[in-house]
Amino acid sequence: MNLADEISGGIVAKPHRILLHGEEGDGKSTFASQANDPIFVPTEDRLGHIPCNAFFKRRVPPYCTSYEEYISCLTWLGTENHSFQTVVTDTVDGLEKLIWADVCRQRKVENIKDIKYQDGFTFALVQWAEVMACLDALRTDRGMTVILLAHTDVEKHQQPGIDTYQRYTPLLHKLSSEAIRNWCDEVLFIAHKVYTTSTDEGFGRTRTKGIGTGEKTLKTTQRPSHVAKNSIAGLPDELPFEKDTSWQTFAQYLPKSV
Repeated sequence: MNLADEISGGIVAKPHRILLHGEEGDGKSTFASQANDPIFVPTEDRLGHIPCNAFFKRRVPPYCTSYEEYISCLTWLGTENHSFQTVVTDTVDGLEKLIWADVCRQRKVENIKDIKYQDGFTFALVQWAEVMACLDALRTDRGMTVILLAHTDVEKHQQPGIDTYQRYTPLLHKLSSEAIRNWCDEVLFIAHKVYTTSTDEGFGRTRTKGIGTGEKTLKTTQRPSHVAKNSIAGLPDELPFEKDTSWQTFAQYLPKSV
């Protein structure tokens, strides 16, 4: 093989792998439902009010109840004829509970914390690797965009040379969170805009209060306050996040092949 023949330039645009995290009710599922021909693989009961295609939507319960069932949905998407262009996991923190249950079943324990030395969370990375491999296959072989939705948690974060501070991060165990964030092309965070007002209380004292207006923004770049990242040239650090146009506002920046 002549490696010189294998050199090429330009942009080879592949469907993106996107992790979106935010608080309950922030519009994560609505964001994903606006993507191109999405199919939801639900791990929680969250989609009854959203007009979208989803596995198990009319079943009781209307979501995956085991890790095996979740994987069977991805397998179906990879082997059967369909027109879906986006696969949405809603949510990955719900999926993590199914993965932990699968680890417990295999290790014959009641709780993942019953596995010595906290190794259960390391064992769970095997299932996470399978999930990412299945999603990569859908992305490569079927041209599907991958969207992972997650709730947000607040964690204490330590960096060398500075004091510990708090930041918003996906509601996942540290090991799985790092694996998924490294794998994804974009990690997006839904933030609430907060304005501050100061009141003079006398005697040289002031009181500062935060006021929320309900306005939300989509954070695309890592900051001390939140976990985020992006691989899209020209994507602003912050985008408006409005209910009916949130996906379109973001998707206009997705690259096209050159």
